[in-house]
Amino acid sequence: QVQLVESGGGLVQAGGSLRLSCAASGRTFRNYAMGWFRRAPGQEREWIALMSGSGGSTAYVDSVKGRFTISRDNDKNTVYLQMNSLKPEDTALYYCAGQDAIGNYLMLSKYTYWGRGTQVTVSS
Repeated sequence: QVQLVESGGGLVQAGGSLRLSCAASGRTFRNYAMGWFRRAPGQEREWIALMSGSGGSTAYVDSVKGRFTISRDNDKNTVYLQMNSLKPEDTALYYCAGQDAIGNYLMLSKYTYWGRGTQVTVSS
C-alpha cells in the first residue's frame, strides 16, 4: 500500500519559514516526479512546485517563485518543500503527490498518489 505522509506544517508569522516533508512508503518514487500542491480556504487545489524524477527539473507557480524550493532525497524516499518569506496568502492545506509512471513531471493528471496534507497557517 502506497502512502505519502506530510509533516512540518504549523503556525508561523508572516516573513517566517517552514520546511515541509513528505515521506513515501510502499514503493520507491526514485525516478518518478513528485510535487507539492495546496488548497486555500474556499479555493480549488493548485499546484505550487513540481520536480522531475531525476530532480534535475523543477517548476513553480508564480506566486511562490523565489520563496519556495522543492527538493528530494531518493535514498530516503522523501520530498521537501522549503518555504521562506511566508505570507498570509500562503495559508492552506499542503499536499504532496507522486506520479504513477515515469513521464513528464508537468502533467498534473499523472499525479495519482496523494498524502492527506499538512496545514500551514501564516499570521499577519
